Amino acid sequence: MKGLLGRDGLPADEGLFIAGCDSIHTWFMRFTIDVVFLDRDLRVARVAQRLRPWCLASCSTAGHVLELPAGAAAAAGIREDLRVKLVP
Repeated sequence: MKGLLGRDGLPADEGLFIAGCDSIHTWFMRFTIDVVFLDRDLRVARVAQRLRPWCLASCSTAGHVLELPAGAAAAAGIREDLRVKLVP
């Protein structure tokens, strides 16, 4: 339930995967993030880049969300219809 709230940032090589989710908010967050909405097959449905604190983002076709440091999605070449492979 807490996600990234209360943190001062997210290291460049980390992200937060939230299963069973189609919307997020950045209320009370202290930093900007990229949000990658994934469908149930881990295909990118939407990318919300550089989402600032106090914002909402959603995607009706998403089943999961991947939160990344701001700029990480573009740097990694993440775009719609790309399939993501999660590595622990």
